[in-house]
Amino acid sequence: MLRHGVEPGRRHYARQANQGSFNVPHTVVCFGEVLLRLSAPGKQLLLQSPTFDAHVGGAEANVAVALSRLGHRARMVSTLADSSLGQACAAELRRHGVDLETIRYGEGRMGLYFLTHGAGQRPAEVLYDRGDSAFALSSPEAYDWPVLLTDALWLHLSGITPAVSASAADAALAAVDAARARGVRVSFDCNFRARLWGARARQAPAILKALCERADVIFGDQRDVAFILGNDAGTGAGREARERAARVAFETFPHLSWMANTERRRQSVEIQELTGWLHGRDATYCTRPYPLNGIVDRIGAGDAFAAGVLHGLIAGLDPQGTIEFGTAAACLKHSIPGDFNLIGRADIEALLNETHTDVRR
Repeated sequence: MLRHGVEPGRRHYARQANQGSFNVPHTVVCFGEVLLRLSAPGKQLLLQSPTFDAHVGGAEANVAVALSRLGHRARMVSTLADSSLGQACAAELRRHGVDLETIRYGEGRMGLYFLTHGAGQRPAEVLYDRGDSAFALSSPEAYDWPVLLTDALWLHLSGITPAVSASAADAALAAVDAARARGVRVSFDCNFRARLWGARARQAPAILKALCERADVIFGDQRDVAFILGNDAGTGAGREARERAARVAFETFPHLSWMANTERRRQSVEIQELTGWLHGRDATYCTRPYPLNGIVDRIGAGDAFAAGVLHGLIAGLDPQGTIEFGTAAACLKHSIPGDFNLIGRADIEALLNETHTDVRR
């Protein structure tokens, strides 16, 4: 059953959003590598000018910052380089309210990635430089999950983490096993990155499947389901293909409660459209298409979406309100330079209630 929230969904969300603040008695633990992003200024090609814009990022770190900005307790579990770069990245996470008591520092370099922004019909391009980073070299035994998951309500991680190294994959599996044993809910963003897996790419479907089997919430679409399970669930597009893939996922993954994803339509790098989808076992919920004109930076939009959906689930929004909030958060991220979504609840609610375009005086 499809439930499409256009005007009814927006009015319903407004009633929920104005009920007051929510209690935050627990923590969302995010596990993954913190990265330093170096990007060409503006729309220039890499090294077209001799300078870089520097931003801190990484899939799980992006979610932690977004959740913190939304009023949640977010704890980052990672290993940073024991260097001035590692300390600077930690300081940036701390500035946005992320709990860093469980951050480790170890031997190895800081993971980097280089970004060339797209323009017009030229797509953006990412170049990873993460080999032998402190996170990649860290032993799975370095993470004491019974302690790290103390007071945690959710554990969030992505398919990027096991792609970094074999030891990171083992640590990710240990994390989700520990979470399930302690009743901590698990959210997993499939996030397959072929360039990161490299020579280990053949192992990716089995490892990603093992993580999905332990997840309560999966962020992924029909292409992810087809890749992980090696079937034709990714054939086609549109609502029918998404719902077919969701049915396969619910039949395969025993703990799965929700599967969330976005649909992106592109005219150019700067002009696109985004729709949010949330699949449950008995119903599918979607948003209206949001126009994205004059995109500033789309990196991290998927993580903003994940954080927004997790916010909805934690705050007790109903499914339609949850997907509305997550999609609006992702849309607003496109207006923010850098990986982090620095938008708070009030701005997201203003977009949902169509009061965001006036000048605030």
